[in-house]
Amino acid sequence: MDVKREYEAIVKAVEKLGTDASKFLDKKIASIIISGDKVLGLNNVEGIKLVPTQIENGVQVDMEILENAHIPRPIHVCTGYVEKKGFQKVIFNIKVRKGARVKFLAHCVFPQAEEFEHNAISNVIVEEGAYMEYEDEHYHSDKGTIKLITKTNAVVKEGGVYKNVFSLTKTRVGKLDIVMDLTLEKQAVGELFSKIKASKTDEVNINEILRLEGEHSRGIAKTVVVALDSSKAKVLNEAYGSAPYSKGHISCEEITKGSNVDVSTIPVLKIDNDLSELTHEASIGRVNQKQLEMLMAKGLTEDEATELIIKGLLH
Repeated sequence: MDVKREYEAIVKAVEKLGTDASKFLDKKIASIIISGDKVLGLNNVEGIKLVPTQIENGVQVDMEILENAHIPRPIHVCTGYVEKKGFQKVIFNIKVRKGARVKFLAHCVFPQAEEFEHNAISNVIVEEGAYMEYEDEHYHSDKGTIKLITKTNAVVKEGGVYKNVFSLTKTRVGKLDIVMDLTLEKQAVGELFSKIKASKTDEVNINEILRLEGEHSRGIAKTVVVALDSSKAKVLNEAYGSAPYSKGHISCEEITKGSNVDVSTIPVLKIDNDLSELTHEASIGRVNQKQLEMLMAKGLTEDEATELIIKGLLH
C-alpha cells in the first residue's frame, strides 16, 4: 500500500473516533503519524522535540518538552497499521522538563487488522513542577483477533502532575494486556484511568500500580470495565504507600451483561510507612437497578436504558 493510501486509511479511522484529522496538517500543532514501521508525518513546534527512529517492526520516538515550555495545543500522536496481518512495536520515551506543561492526544487505529499484534512501551519522566496529560484512544477492527500489549512506566518528580487515560470503548478489544506503573515523588500528583468495553470473546487484563514514594504525594488509579456476552476481564489494582502523608486510592467498577461473562478484580494495598493512607473501592455486577428503573419509567426499554447507563460510565 502506498504512503498516500496508508495516510488516508489511518485518517478515516481516526475520524471515526471523533477527532478532527486536519489537526495533523496544522503547522501550529505538533504531531507525528506512524504506520507500521514508517513515519508518515512529523511536525515539531517551538518548545517540543519529537525525534523518531525506525526500529525492527516499528518506530521509537524520543519526545522532549523543553524546560518551562507551555504548549498551548495538544500534541497529536497517531499510531496505525493498515494491513491485515503483522506485528508492530512502538517505544515512546517522553521527558517533560521542569516547569513545562503539555497534553498529548494519542490515537491507535488498526481498522483492517485480523492477525495482528501491537506492542507499545512508554517511558515517561515528568520533572519538577511540570504537568502532563496523556489521552490514549483505540480503534480496532471488528474481528476480535488483535493482540494488544501496552506498558507504561512513569516517574513524576517533586511537585509534578501526571494524568493518563486509556480508552477502548468503540470497537472490539481482541486480547488486551495493559500495565500502568506510576511512581510519585515528593508532592507529586498522579491519575491513572482505564476505560474498556469488552464484548463477544474479548479478553482483558489490566494492572494499574501506584507507588507513593514521596512525602505528600497523591495518586488515584481507576478502572471501569463493561463486560458483555462471553468476554473475560481481570483487573489488578495495586497501591504502595512508602512515604509520610502520602495518599492513594484505587477504584474498580466492572459492569456485566451476559450469562457467560468472566470477570474479577483484585485490590492490593501495602503500607510501609504508618503515616501513609491508602483506600480502595470495587464493585462487580449488573447495572444499577435504581438507575435502570428510573430510565425505564421514562419510556426506555431495558436494553436502551442499560446502553445509556453504560455510555455514561465510559464517557
